[in-house]
Amino acid sequence: MTDVPDDVADVFERRDTFVAGGDGYAVETTSFEGHVTASEGEKWRTDYEVTVRAPTLQAATADEVGGAVAGGWFDTFERRLEDAPKSTRATVELDEYTVERDGEEVVVTYRFSLGSESQAADVAKAFVEYVEGTYVEGIVPGYSYVGVVADLMDSASTGGSEGTRGGTPL
Repeated sequence: MTDVPDDVADVFERRDTFVAGGDGYAVETTSFEGHVTASEGEKWRTDYEVTVRAPTLQAATADEVGGAVAGGWFDTFERRLEDAPKSTRATVELDEYTVERDGEEVVVTYRFSLGSESQAADVAKAFVEYVEGTYVEGIVPGYSYVGVVADLMDSASTGGSEGTRGGTPL
């Protein structure tokens, strides 16, 4: 069962994109793990937190990634993710935005407040998709990719899925 306000739960449960779990909703339409929670905000608003987990560059490759490449990739990924609110049709001001390394994962968190539950569901989905799309656009050529990133690259170039792939689809 979720711990989100009832009006938010009603909207999120009607969407095929979201599946209730834990204290919020998992985003089921992306390869990366996306999760949305909501809590009562000030006045008529609801506070939302969207968290996306993606592999680090090193975790996504079968090859050894040098420190300079890994650091540059992370810094660029972090800067590009700041633009997520521009990917929505809504006016969204972030209350907080973080990108952190957690072992072999990058954890991206967006916090925002909105009054429309329907609009918030659209924004949450757009944020998760934006992280995944930005990740794929930032894939560094010359490495052999594995796991979910290889699957994403394969789907982008052939429409199929095999689990290992070298280079970029371009």
